[in-house]
Amino acid sequence: MRRRATGPISFRATRLALATALLASLAGCLRHESVVDQGNRTGVLHRGLGHDLADLDPHLATQASDYDVLSALLEGLVAEDPVDLHPVPGVAERWEISADRTTYTFFLRASARWSNGDPVTAQDFIASWRRVLTPALGADNANLLYVIQGAEAFHKGLGDFQQVGLAAPDARTLRVTLEHPTPYFLPMLNHTAWFPVHLPTVQKYGSATERGNPWAQPGRFVGNGPFVLEKWRRSQEIVVTKSPTYWDAARVRLAGVTFHTIDSVDAEERAFRAGQLHLTASLPPGKIAAYRQASPSVLRIDPLLATYFYRLNVRRPLLNDVRIRRALALAVDRDAIVGKILRGGQLAARAFTPPGTAGYASAASLPTDFAQARALLADAGYPGGRGLPPFELTFNSSETHRVIAEAVQEMWRRELGVETRLANQELKSTLEARRAGNFSILRSVWNADYVDPSSFLDIWRTDSGNNYTGWSNPAYDSLLFQAARTVDAAERNALFQKAEALLLDEAPMIPIYHYTHVYLCQPSVRGWHPTLLDHHPYRDVWLQE
Repeated sequence: MRRRATGPISFRATRLALATALLASLAGCLRHESVVDQGNRTGVLHRGLGHDLADLDPHLATQASDYDVLSALLEGLVAEDPVDLHPVPGVAERWEISADRTTYTFFLRASARWSNGDPVTAQDFIASWRRVLTPALGADNANLLYVIQGAEAFHKGLGDFQQVGLAAPDARTLRVTLEHPTPYFLPMLNHTAWFPVHLPTVQKYGSATERGNPWAQPGRFVGNGPFVLEKWRRSQEIVVTKSPTYWDAARVRLAGVTFHTIDSVDAEERAFRAGQLHLTASLPPGKIAAYRQASPSVLRIDPLLATYFYRLNVRRPLLNDVRIRRALALAVDRDAIVGKILRGGQLAARAFTPPGTAGYASAASLPTDFAQARALLADAGYPGGRGLPPFELTFNSSETHRVIAEAVQEMWRRELGVETRLANQELKSTLEARRAGNFSILRSVWNADYVDPSSFLDIWRTDSGNNYTGWSNPAYDSLLFQAARTVDAAERNALFQKAEALLLDEAPMIPIYHYTHVYLCQPSVRGWHPTLLDHHPYRDVWLQE
């Protein structure tokens, strides 16, 4: 009888104990659920951004990381295919191109809405582009809009806006007339300079052409993209959540994106290992081999159309001497930098434009030639570097930037007798110094805005807002002016060849290497394809548990 009575009691007790243990285990799992696992479950992508942004105003954006956030909040006339980035309908559901390829007529979709519910209209685009072209704003990328008829003259104060080739026959029709046929015009429209802004919101907080207008903040920002700005904790995170007003909201599978601003590439890699990130912005070069061996499934090395280089301020004494600039450029062992430091498939850069950019490769080059560099320095009056004061090399905070700067510092000391002081600054300070011309030698990167040599070579035009060096060459400007108006690809590339040869000969910059994008990506991230511009339309990205 006892056994019969005890049996069921023991069974119930055992079952209760197992249930209690299971609940405790589940509670423990929930308590220790990683950010990545939680993100997979809730549909929130956690992306490493690198440095924090200076601003979320698309018309003042200059960094690739600016685009990473702004492309979630805003959408232009066209969007990008997630695999190869060819233009697909965005705010414009379709467009027509004239026979001479100088007039584009965009037909805006009726369902396009701002995040406050207002319709997105053709006039919104015209007003936004007028803002970019207004000189008072000082938009660095205003020259991208020079392809529009009359835009350059208006930006330079030489014409009226009524003469600019923009018209809105009605709220949903936008006509753009170009100065000349521009084969990359549609892809160019995905640059942040072409994104629309909600002018009534901008004007609510100050002048539309005032730098520093505080409209682009949580609680104020009105966008038209697949996500809305929820939170911005400086130097920590930017949080965006799915927009209910986006015209294609049904297609968006992510509930949100959290951009983590982590200055240190080492700290970012540790955050990935700890399950805090789905994606990193980069990876310390010293960790590449370990991931190749132990975790190849999360290591990504994608092609990237970008160049790492040093800007030389030719307005400064000594750097205004082309012999000194060329000596510095020739005394950089680029092969050692990519082979011994970076080790991620990067290419040593002996020209500014990456080889194979839309079929173009520079014939001219800046090789590594220590003997010629020493001869040039001696010819400038500084044999063995004697009598030459130290140069200052400025770079924004990054372990990789520092290691490269230290390598170049040693090359110049060993081969030329040139001393270099390294100046490490936060990114915001570096950007301010760049804009003010308050630098001697400045670490820089240029990511292509579209796949064409002009995206690289145009930044060295005298009137480019991205030049910053003070270098100017009328012959160079003339060659690019001709190239922009040349339809034949071979003739156009021949003009680019002459222009790049001039650029490399006068050396207002020192190309170091052409990028690959080396980063980490969790297997749960889907729809994230390798692209030359490192663009990844968020409406086509999702997470799989």
